[in-house]
Amino acid sequence: MRVRMAFPFDLLVRSLCPSIIGHDLVKAGLLLGLLGGTPPLTSGLEARSGSASIRSNSHILIVGDPGMGKSQMLLAASHIAERSVYVGGNTASTTGLTVSLTKEAGGEVGIEAGALVLADQGVCCIDEFDKMAKSNQDGLLEAMEQQQISIAKAGVVASLPARCSVIAAANPKNGNYNMGKTVAENLAMATPLLSRFDLVFILRDRADLDQDRMISSNIMDLYRQRDGTRTVTDQCGSVEALSAAMEEDGEGGRVSLSNRLRWVAGFQREPLPADLVRDYISYAREYCRPKMTQEAATVLKDYFMNLRYPPDGTNRGDCVPITTRQLEALIRLSQARAKACLRDFVLKEDAEDVKELMMESVNQVHMDEQGVVDRTRGGAGGKSKRKAKQLFMEQLRHYAKGGQFSELTLDHLRIVANQVKLDVSDFKSFIEELRGNGELMKTSAGAYIICS
Repeated sequence: MRVRMAFPFDLLVRSLCPSIIGHDLVKAGLLLGLLGGTPPLTSGLEARSGSASIRSNSHILIVGDPGMGKSQMLLAASHIAERSVYVGGNTASTTGLTVSLTKEAGGEVGIEAGALVLADQGVCCIDEFDKMAKSNQDGLLEAMEQQQISIAKAGVVASLPARCSVIAAANPKNGNYNMGKTVAENLAMATPLLSRFDLVFILRDRADLDQDRMISSNIMDLYRQRDGTRTVTDQCGSVEALSAAMEEDGEGGRVSLSNRLRWVAGFQREPLPADLVRDYISYAREYCRPKMTQEAATVLKDYFMNLRYPPDGTNRGDCVPITTRQLEALIRLSQARAKACLRDFVLKEDAEDVKELMMESVNQVHMDEQGVVDRTRGGAGGKSKRKAKQLFMEQLRHYAKGGQFSELTLDHLRIVANQVKLDVSDFKSFIEELRGNGELMKTSAGAYIICS
């Protein structure tokens, strides 16, 4: 039986911001955020939810080095959405995002809607999210989870709807993304806000000869005002070779999402017009209300349980800190994936694609500088071995004080590491992190001195 090579969802991803080469999974996440899940009133939850609000909108965060096309993808998402608001985090305030009060001529108090209220039932794109002050970020907490904004000022008590998806782009605070730190440490962002994003993508500017050649060719073709046919061919290589690889990949009954997106980019030379994509997404949001099937629910449930309780017997404390909030995110994304195909039910293939997308996001968030998935980093809001560093430094001070050492060698540090049973993949990189944090100082002779 021949494996299906592509879906309408793949063609929509190809047509979202076609001027940006690569980043197919990021575009897929943005498209799912634009489509949104099924509102609870049409998913059979109105009787069970009662007064509790169950949001159907997905929030996406893109973190990456400068020059990776984050702002271009945000602008493309803003233009494709039927109702959208685009703001910059460096110029946004709490009242500008939520609501503000104005005094009318007759002495009455009026309410002015902010960006999140104006984007109700749409998308709010926030660029330069890292430049936003922490006090302004706190204004997003209620809107992102409860999908409303409450105000109690000057005798006015009201709640305004803010049922929108938040798509944000941020740069690391030190210019380049440091894989030795978590996402929260790179952005200096509060944990409650970061945990509200369903998908977190990390874009790194790494030297890749083939990728750089494709990007430079695409940019030169854009400035030469060509139709971009040659760029797509160079980008995807031989379509026949990729098709053969997909046939081999599909022997198990399914072709991976990343391979399908690459194949569609090579096969479909011209993307769909932006107006057609906008109308398609608007129709899907308005008339498609997919419901979960048993097969799709089993796939999502098994993936959720494998993250919390790995089948290899790994200690529960060393697992990815995933909660029911991530399980609800998987359900919303699966419903959005079914909407892309204008279906009334979420099938197993929808859940498999969302599972692959979530796996990529989880691996990027938990990957350390050595390319190893470090499950003890505490997820998006965790600290990179903070307790281990604190315990190591306390024992090191005790060791240096007891032995009357003014300077410590690398062998001394290894002795202390064995005493505290330090579990790290690369000990030298661990010591370099302590140097970068100002805990240790290295002399010209190669010895180490405790700074504090």
